[in-house]
Amino acid sequence: MNAPIRDAATIIVVRDHATTPRVLMGQRGAKAAFMPSKYVFPGGAVDAQDASAPLATPLLETDQAALRDASTTAPNALATAAVRELLEETGQRLTAPYTGTWAGLTDEAPHASALQFVFRAITPPGRPRRFDARFFMVNADDLTGNLDDFSNAEDELSHLHWVPLSEARALDVPFITEVVLAEIAARVSTPGPRNVPFFDNSGATSVFRYLGLTAA
Repeated sequence: MNAPIRDAATIIVVRDHATTPRVLMGQRGAKAAFMPSKYVFPGGAVDAQDASAPLATPLLETDQAALRDASTTAPNALATAAVRELLEETGQRLTAPYTGTWAGLTDEAPHASALQFVFRAITPPGRPRRFDARFFMVNADDLTGNLDDFSNAEDELSHLHWVPLSEARALDVPFITEVVLAEIAARVSTPGPRNVPFFDNSGATSVFRYLGLTAA
């Protein structure tokens, strides 16, 4: 029996756009049930509380529309999950001032308007875990705090570091991460509105199509 498909969000933080772009990645544990020992971006499943969490700034309307294409999952829940996973797995914060608390932070909440929806992929059948993953890109300049401080990260990812975008595909990465890295490289080198690639493996046959345009 195939594993159920869970909504998930992944965040690709890009540093030094104009010079030598780098992306934040870490290595999953050797005993992890999903993608053991692979280098990945921060990310994970959407939690129930993500749907009702506050946002300090909203997602752009173009990104919300693309996220709703062929999906009933609330865009805000996906954005919150991406920012929460970044905080948990790296200690880095993509937040803005907000009156209240979120994820243990005071007077901060997700800065969702900095996110750009760039990719979507559903894990193929036969895997121990399956996710409907939405990938978001964000400029490291929008993060709060020291970009090289991972001391508040949980232990899910090791070897957290900024990898040159041109070298990232040489790491031991999952196939889908290779594809996403190519999309990120294209967006960094040629800014502007682009359609969002969608690898739909929800059924027996893989389907590829594009979702709506998202902003640069």
